[in-house]
Amino acid sequence: MAFQLALCQMKISKDKNQNIAAAELMIRKAAGNGAQVIALPEMFNCPYSNKYFREYAEPEDGETVQFLSALSKELDIILIGGSIPELSENNVYNTSYSFNKDGGLIGKHRKIHLFDIDITGGIRFMESETLTAGNDMTILDTEFGKIGVAICYDVRFPELFRKMTLAGAKLIILPGAFNMTTGPAHWELTMRVRALDNQIYFAAVSPARDTEGPYQAYGNSCAAGPWGEICGKTDSRESIVYTEIDFDYVDDIRRQLPLLKHRRPDLYL
Repeated sequence: MAFQLALCQMKISKDKNQNIAAAELMIRKAAGNGAQVIALPEMFNCPYSNKYFREYAEPEDGETVQFLSALSKELDIILIGGSIPELSENNVYNTSYSFNKDGGLIGKHRKIHLFDIDITGGIRFMESETLTAGNDMTILDTEFGKIGVAICYDVRFPELFRKMTLAGAKLIILPGAFNMTTGPAHWELTMRVRALDNQIYFAAVSPARDTEGPYQAYGNSCAAGPWGEICGKTDSRESIVYTEIDFDYVDDIRRQLPLLKHRRPDLYL
């Protein structure tokens, strides 16, 4: 089963309505070019900063979710809505909503691992100052097969993606926003390794870099294949990455190099 995936690397402003309008333009362009599964970046309607998360937060039935649902139905696409700040019982979560071609909500992933880092000479960021962590793995059941969804810092924990793979996911989509310290060092490398170790497609979609904004995203949205190869990528600018996803190719790679069958979980636990 093959289909076209589009990763919409958009620039994020401080105007929520402007961000939603920009996302709509990119989604429509991707759908018009034949993409059947389309993904947005992390915090696509909100500047990536603790200062803004609660201010921009919405409940599950808020305007952004309603917009994503309506657009997926209109365009007849599967839409992974990047992530937005979600307000629930006075907690704020970094949440990704996914929709099927009928506009129905088929997945809701709350970022599991909060980005609390302090790198000497680099960046300090503490998501836990404003955000609450999620507790669930997220796999979407789609007409093409199972698609996993995780968010940014989740990618640093390989156990999660092996679990998703064993649960049947052959593509994982990661809205993320690596910075200019970790991005050049780890972004592409990490995505390729997650794909290679699990023999899956792994697609990471970042905001475009905005040198005037409060957070400098690395950009470089990319997709890696089950052989560890890069199947599509871009640079730091606003752009759309198109990649053909072929689950038969996943099966073929696994037949030739049966890593998952050769596992020895009796020794790992």
